[in-house]
Amino acid sequence: MNRKVIAEFRANGGKAGGVFEGKPLILVHNIGARSGTERITPLVYFGEGDRIFIFASKGGVDENPAWYHNLVANPNATVELGTETFPVTARVLTGAERDEYYAKQSAVQPQFADYQRNTTRVIPVIELVRV
Repeated sequence: MNRKVIAEFRANGGKAGGVFEGKPLILVHNIGARSGTERITPLVYFGEGDRIFIFASKGGVDENPAWYHNLVANPNATVELGTETFPVTARVLTGAERDEYYAKQSAVQPQFADYQRNTTRVIPVIELVRV
């Protein structure tokens, strides 16, 4: 599924259909924590000014997604946003800052509130800081 979404994103200036229709989408290039292999993960993000936030929701299951572990192990990554590609450093938010941005995402994408209700883990919020 990711290959199709990635191709559609690139062909349409950062937009894709299906489950991503009308949602802000970003491609995150991350390096496998164990394999060292580059992966590209399409993710819904929350933007605030020049700040970019992603959410390790994995649909509300009780484990973090692989890309989250990859970014924790290798925080230097690359992002495709619209037609722009640039380097970032991943920063995991904690405490009140994490809660603030998860609440903002849930306000604009209500399924994220559902994801948090469906799991016992605290869903991580990661800021992708432009380098």
